[in-house]
Amino acid sequence: MKKYACLILLPYAVAATSAFAQSTSSLQSDAAAGPDVIVAANREARAASTIGQSVTVLDAETITRRQAVIVSDLLRQVPGVTVTRNGGPGTSTSVNIRGADSDQTVALIDGIKLNDPSSPGGGFNFGTLLIGNIARIEVLRGAQSVLWGSQAIGGVVNLITRQPTEALAVNARVEGGWHNTGQAFANVSGKAGPVSASLGGGYYRTDGISAFADGAERDGFRTHAANGSLKIDLTSRISIDVRGFYSSGRTDIDGFPPPRFVFGDTREYSDSKQWTGYTGLNFALFDGRLRNRIGYAHTDTNRRNIDPDGTPTETFRGIGRNDRLEYQGVVDLNSAVFATFGAEREVSRFSTSSYGGPVTRGRARSFSVYGQMAVTPIAGLTATAGVRHDDHNIFDGETTFSGSGVYSPNGGATTFRASYSEGFKAPTLYQLQSEYGNAHLGPERSRGWDAGVTQRALDGAIEASATYFRRTSRDLIAFVSCTAPLAGICAGRPGGTYDNIAKALSQGVELALLLHPVDALTVGASYTYLDATNRSRGTANFGRDLPRRPGSSVTVNADYRWPFGLTTGATVTSIGNSFDNASNARRLAGYVLTDLRASFPISRQIEIYGRVENLFNERYQTIYQYGQPGRGAFGGIRLTY
Repeated sequence: MKKYACLILLPYAVAATSAFAQSTSSLQSDAAAGPDVIVAANREARAASTIGQSVTVLDAETITRRQAVIVSDLLRQVPGVTVTRNGGPGTSTSVNIRGADSDQTVALIDGIKLNDPSSPGGGFNFGTLLIGNIARIEVLRGAQSVLWGSQAIGGVVNLITRQPTEALAVNARVEGGWHNTGQAFANVSGKAGPVSASLGGGYYRTDGISAFADGAERDGFRTHAANGSLKIDLTSRISIDVRGFYSSGRTDIDGFPPPRFVFGDTREYSDSKQWTGYTGLNFALFDGRLRNRIGYAHTDTNRRNIDPDGTPTETFRGIGRNDRLEYQGVVDLNSAVFATFGAEREVSRFSTSSYGGPVTRGRARSFSVYGQMAVTPIAGLTATAGVRHDDHNIFDGETTFSGSGVYSPNGGATTFRASYSEGFKAPTLYQLQSEYGNAHLGPERSRGWDAGVTQRALDGAIEASATYFRRTSRDLIAFVSCTAPLAGICAGRPGGTYDNIAKALSQGVELALLLHPVDALTVGASYTYLDATNRSRGTANFGRDLPRRPGSSVTVNADYRWPFGLTTGATVTSIGNSFDNASNARRLAGYVLTDLRASFPISRQIEIYGRVENLFNERYQTIYQYGQPGRGAFGGIRLTY
């Protein structure tokens, strides 16, 4: 462990004396940054021209223009991303990046992990996450475990809410539409003396659609959320950050009612509450070249399912908590070299129960150190390498490596990128310590690489890119059914258990084209080809496609601003065929969704807007027998001050 601790202490040995400098306020600048700045790749904002990984940025302007309500509706427009949902708004939603499992995606909000320790796979349910007061979304594709730790095999979804501003700023909107859908969100930010703050909240509700595709009753969803960020400049040299995010919602779901116990309409519903909190101390040393952050983060998730017609009525309850103490430093050794390094101690807890049965509890802790260095030896070339080591109190430690490079020989007109990355996912508390648990599980592991080129022409009026990616995953954790006689791994586990037995391969191509021929017109298109297959030799499903991974997807966004102020736009998303199950016996048909939108400013501060989703009323399923929303029209008013 001593050799890894050196990564933390090294920057302090640069000089024998130190001088405090103005500390940075990263989230404030991160939230306001444009697409030419990347945060998640280095855990600090850096120019996109120095990033070797594949990243898509949805900045505040893009989020506002596309008028999406649910975060996952924006994510499905990103190259390499697949979204599946078992019903309408609010229902369980998975986000897969480059064919990886949804549980292998790290979700962050304001730098805090959202993944739920109480879920069997430990992933995050994107179903209840609304755009609300989110100002920026980054999707970092490829394994990112060096900086972000466990679960970052597929990639990272980094969300940043509206942050404090120097001057008073107010953002608010009210919207309504089909199926008795309505929402209202507002955010106020500003600064008074040494204190700057941003506070927001909102409410959303809809009657929804039937989660059961052939059902007759609608399954509604309602939620309220709040966000807050506070920064206190104790002196010109030291500041404190306090951040928080809260959401609470109820989602109607369908189940398996008696006496036939087949999927159909029910009165069941799911309640969920989640809040995250962070407090940290920021300070800078060596004339600002070394920026430090010491923080504590807490995540608390509480879920339960209720069946009013059942006995008992509570069919499931899960509580997951995560506490993280972390140190992070970023040092500019000189104009050509900078490094990110840090240490984290994390304690996770969970408890679950079903149908009034016994409560299962579990706990695990880990300690991690990491370091990453980027070097720009000549103009246009940046090389980055990193290493991380994690010690877990149940399984042995895990070490991961990464490296990337970006090079432009002509001032950004042509850019070549390539990266190699390793990822891991620690077994979840449920997989280790539930009634089906196996305390001998090891982590899931992956190795992958990608390479691509971006070409710009006509002063940025045309930008085209192509990227090839490939990832192999091994020691994937799968459920093992147990039958008599119970022997080996099944001894004492009549209900089954988990084991590291699966392998998978994901490879494909991501293409993107951006056209900006005149200031008023922007057209963006992307295409993804994905080949994600089971590589578990000796099993019945070897060589078959992984479930719910469409082989191809296309998204086109076009927006035009008319001379008299009206802005119109459209999004067309085409998703190819996929299979619903691992045996590939049940096919899910592809589909095409078309959305139209428009907005018009009636003053400098007030704008009216409207959209039609699923214009042609496409009927489709992303999970077998689960319905998806048809055509809907929505309109609202937005205030910006």
